[in-house]
Amino acid sequence: MPALDTKAILEGRKPGRHSVGLIIGITISVLCVIVMLAYLLLGGLAGGGATGALGFVISLVAAIIPVTILIPLILLLDRLEPEPGSMLLFAFLWGAGVAVLVSLILNTMGMELYTVPLFGADLGSYLSAAVGAPLVEESAKGVVLLLLLWRRRHEIDSYTDGVVYAGMVATGFAFTENISYFLSSFFEQGVGGLVFTFVLRGLIAPFGHPLYTAMIGLGVAHVAINRGAARFFAPVAGWFAAMLLHGLWNGSTIFGYLGLGVAYVVLFCVLVSLIGIAVQDRRRQVSAISRYLPPYIPTGLVTPADIQMLSSMGGRRRARSWAQRTAGQRGRKAMEDYQLAATELALLHQRLDRGVARPEWWHRRDSFLALMHVAREAFMGRVQQPVAPVWASAPTDSGFLKRSDFAHVIERAQAQRAAGGAPHPGPGQQPPATGWPPPQQPPQPPNRPPGW
Repeated sequence: MPALDTKAILEGRKPGRHSVGLIIGITISVLCVIVMLAYLLLGGLAGGGATGALGFVISLVAAIIPVTILIPLILLLDRLEPEPGSMLLFAFLWGAGVAVLVSLILNTMGMELYTVPLFGADLGSYLSAAVGAPLVEESAKGVVLLLLLWRRRHEIDSYTDGVVYAGMVATGFAFTENISYFLSSFFEQGVGGLVFTFVLRGLIAPFGHPLYTAMIGLGVAHVAINRGAARFFAPVAGWFAAMLLHGLWNGSTIFGYLGLGVAYVVLFCVLVSLIGIAVQDRRRQVSAISRYLPPYIPTGLVTPADIQMLSSMGGRRRARSWAQRTAGQRGRKAMEDYQLAATELALLHQRLDRGVARPEWWHRRDSFLALMHVAREAFMGRVQQPVAPVWASAPTDSGFLKRSDFAHVIERAQAQRAAGGAPHPGPGQQPPATGWPPPQQPPQPPNRPPGW
């Protein structure tokens, strides 16, 4: 049985092929990260020689600490349907490299050519921080979200996805920016100043940039998952909201700790709101699994017990643990592929209902079904005899443990397309599971697993 390219199926690309645009974007971002780190290191050497180099190393290590806290928390929002790692990496590197480099150049030019000459050193510096920096930095970070919307719109299935990508690019931006701030504090106030800045930026307010840019992420996600004229204004509204939050935090410094306290409360409320959005998104995704997978029961790939397991984070986790105990690490990987493919299948139908699915959506549907089948066969190949799963009373109650024939599914789908192509349902319509046998004619298990 030839192996399927699991990542290609889940990411919606052709097997064996990688996105040239994504590779170019990652390469450019890495080069920009190297340029920024080299610039900061040279600044440290120029300012204090060996001591400056030591300050750079300390600042680098200190900047890594908030990243190790933020990224797991961001990914925690999207456990049900994780985003592709390559795209998350690209978002992070864009923030840490391209966005920071562009912001450094434009912020410096804006302050030296406009705000300081027009308003003086003190007021000009304040306006640059409170107005100029939010405008430039949120635009530099938001560009990558627009790129993802343009090139990978089908990956954004919920508002949470927009927040996740925004959080990654913003965390990358904060990482490089923190090195700069920590190093400046080291030169101006020594180790004590660096520690104070680390506590303020890395521990007390590490969510700043992710919260600002999350507003753009919400706007971009609205475009990806909805139709109608209002969606064209959503990214603009998100961009303005990001600027306002960023400007509120930067501008509050003029009012001392009271101003920072007020800004902190506002950002905390935004954080709570984003968590609420993530919870609602997860409920909608679980509802999609319960709604759209039952028509696929006749394929033999899922049963009511499987759907119940897939609709619960706890049930999914217990199923993965059971698969690992039963068939080792490869068994766990098979279960993970099965769960992700089933989830993507449900979300594909959700996009169909919203009228935002890609043309020839049925190719992705068939790929998800194929991945579920191959994951099942890979698991069964490592089990000597069927074992009752933790989510069903008997092996026959789970499609994951049935050696049922999958060839009839392929044949019916191909025949249906040859007869006139798969229909594209409109918004609000239940997408038909074309090509599947009716419920009263369940597939009969063959003597042995079919080849794939």
